[in-house]
Amino acid sequence: MVIIYLIIIILIFLGGFKLFKTFYLVKYCKSKVCLLEKTVIVTGGNAGIGYATALDLACRGARVILACRNEQRGNEAVEKIKKETHNKNVVLKILDLASIKSIKNFAKDITENEKRVDILINNAGILGSGEAVTEDGLQLAWQSNHFGPVLLTLLLLDVLKKSTPSRIVNVSSGLAKISNLSLKTLNLYVGHWGTYSDTKLANILFTQELAKKLANTNVSVFSLHPGAVATDIVPDKIVYAVLKPLLKFVLAVFYLVPEEGAQTSIYCACQDGIEEQSGNHFERCQVVGPYKKAQNPALAKAIWDETLRLLKYEKME
Repeated sequence: MVIIYLIIIILIFLGGFKLFKTFYLVKYCKSKVCLLEKTVIVTGGNAGIGYATALDLACRGARVILACRNEQRGNEAVEKIKKETHNKNVVLKILDLASIKSIKNFAKDITENEKRVDILINNAGILGSGEAVTEDGLQLAWQSNHFGPVLLTLLLLDVLKKSTPSRIVNVSSGLAKISNLSLKTLNLYVGHWGTYSDTKLANILFTQELAKKLANTNVSVFSLHPGAVATDIVPDKIVYAVLKPLLKFVLAVFYLVPEEGAQTSIYCACQDGIEEQSGNHFERCQVVGPYKKAQNPALAKAIWDETLRLLKYEKME
C-alpha cells in the first residue's frame, strides 16, 4: 500500500510539474508575420530546435535554406518540412561550421545564387567534442559554436545589408551564466560543459559587439537562450549506457521539447518592433537583462579582435 501511495504522489508531482512547465516555462511566439518572398537560413536545421524553427518559418511562406553538414539527414528534413507545410521552397545547402573551406563555399553559393537573405539563424552547435582540433587548427567545439558562426555571419553581411530590414539570430544558452571565459581561454578546451558554456558566452559577446558595428545599417542582431531543451546535442559518449533510460525519462518530464525551445528563435526572427533591441539577449520571447558574465564591454571587444585574428579576417573594422 505504501508503494501505491508513493507512486500516486510521484504521478501527482510529475503532473503538476508538467502544468507548471506548460504555463510558465514555455512562452509561445504569437507573431502572425507572413514571410512570403523572404529568405531564411537556419544552420543545423535538420534536427532539434533548428528543425522546429525551420518548420515554423516555412509555414509562414519563407524560402528556407537548411544549412547542414549531413546531406542525408538534411534531405530527409527538407522533405518532411515540404510535406508538412506544402511549401516547396525549402532547400538544403551543405555547411560544415568546423571547416573554414566549407563556410566560404557556402557563403559564396549564397551570395552568388540567392537574391536576398532576410534572416540568418545561427542555431547549430555541438557539445562533447573533447580536445579535437579541426583542419583549421581551431578547437572543434570552439569552431563549431563560435568561430564558424562568426565567419559565416561576416561573409553574409553584404547580402544581409542588401536585404534590409534583416536580422541575425544567435542561439546561445543560459549556461553562459557559469562561463569563466577570458581571452586566455578563447579556443581552449576546458571540459565538455566548461567549453560549451564559454562558447555560449562568446555568442552573446559577439552579438553585443556586432550590434555596435551594424548600428544604422537596419540589420538587427539578437542572442537568445532557448530554455532547457531535450535534443540530441549530448553525444552518447558522455552518457553511460545504463543511464540512458533514466536520462530519457528526465528529459521527457523536465525539459522542453524542440518545438517549445524554438519559440524564442522564432520570436527574434519574426516579431515586429524589436529592432531597437539589437544587441540584446532574449529568453521566453522577451528581452532580459544581460547576464553578469556578459556585462564586460572590454572582454567583448577583446574576444572580437582575437576571433578575427584567429580567423584571419580583416575586412570588417
